[in-house]
Amino acid sequence: GGTWELFRYPGIRSDSDMFTFGYNFRPWTGGKVLADGASIKNYVAETAREHDVERHIRYGLAVKSADWSSVDKCWKLTALNEATGETEHYTASFMVGCTGYYNYDQGYKPDFPGESDFRGQIVHPQHWPEDLDYTGKKVVVIGSGATAITLVPTMAEKAAHVTMLQRSPTYLMPLPSTDKITLALQKVLPEKAAYRLTRARNISISRFLYQRSRKSPQFMRKLFLGIIKRQVQGKADMRHFTPDYNPWDQRLCVVKDGDLFQAIKSGKASVATDHIERFTETGIRLKSGEELAADIIIPATGLEIQMLGGIRPTVDGQEVVMKDKVIYKNVMVEGVPNAGMIFGYTNISWTLKAD
Repeated sequence: GGTWELFRYPGIRSDSDMFTFGYNFRPWTGGKVLADGASIKNYVAETAREHDVERHIRYGLAVKSADWSSVDKCWKLTALNEATGETEHYTASFMVGCTGYYNYDQGYKPDFPGESDFRGQIVHPQHWPEDLDYTGKKVVVIGSGATAITLVPTMAEKAAHVTMLQRSPTYLMPLPSTDKITLALQKVLPEKAAYRLTRARNISISRFLYQRSRKSPQFMRKLFLGIIKRQVQGKADMRHFTPDYNPWDQRLCVVKDGDLFQAIKSGKASVATDHIERFTETGIRLKSGEELAADIIIPATGLEIQMLGGIRPTVDGQEVVMKDKVIYKNVMVEGVPNAGMIFGYTNISWTLKAD
């Protein structure tokens, strides 16, 4: 649940539907498809309590090193106790890495020319200040991924105006936040039966969209762009929503209830597709010469990739260089005994692969 504890930016939510993103042994109830971060964190915590998992968890420990000893036939780990500042030592016969693939200490942010000239605030979504007041402010969100797509409509509710600045467009897919069919099923079927039906349907739809995108990219491109055209209703230039790659060459971005399009149509938000020349005192100058005025700039420019939470495992003192290794079924690593790591799907809910 680390992601849902760490990220506090406005509107933080899942980009996967909760009926497949949730645990298969504990049905996600209600009709909410794209849950907010706090709800997901609560669901993870409740599941841990229900299954008496918490007594097996040691919180506040940052594992710093892991070495496999062929002599002692065990893993030797050192961990920093962040509360006391002391180093602790552990041994284990088997080690499993369930750390995701992000650096949770810092996000990715390019060095923008002229950044120090900007008189306003620069806020990275991974380090969102609780007291940030953007009411009536001009905001520029740099990025076109899931974070930007979430932030722009949420901030537009209070901000004077929010501009999403992207180098290139992403495929967007509006999705209702509430599943009315599931709510109807839950009224007439037992909870587990309704959950299994919904889960099976959502997996089938996701697989169909992905496979059809690979087999008939031009047809699916027309379909996706047609959906967006109906959403924007001529209130925005379609070039901002027309990627130069085929569907599912990269992940689709989900737009909850089409809220991004509604914000654009209302005039509270807009999209700019261009490259940044430099930051100025009052905003951002683009390569085209246009200037975007801003009080707050949010670089939603991504996250740093980091395997195993930054631990560099060693086998008998020799560092394991992960990129040089063959990985079997996204779990077993070549030449690393008694260890595994859990890595999910990238084109469907992560949890399905973890299961």
